[in-house]
Amino acid sequence: MMPGYLIKDTTIEERRKIVEESLGNIEAACDGCSQRVVDMYDAYIRGEKELREINMEFNARYVRGDMEQEERRHCPM
Repeated sequence: MMPGYLIKDTTIEERRKIVEESLGNIEAACDGCSQRVVDMYDAYIRGEKELREINMEFNARYVRGDMEQEERRHCPM
């Protein structure tokens, strides 16, 4: 991970901004589709997990196929 994105190098406000900028305009997404993605990064914003950890956990669930059926579908909009 690049310096400046690690929890030890950022404040909670900076981490919130990093997530918001990375996800783009989530307000324009369909109802319910984007909120789970936003929530997934709360642990990073709170300083509990690095971005890399969160992304690796998500990818591992996807590869194993143990995500809920609804989570695997794309937004119907």
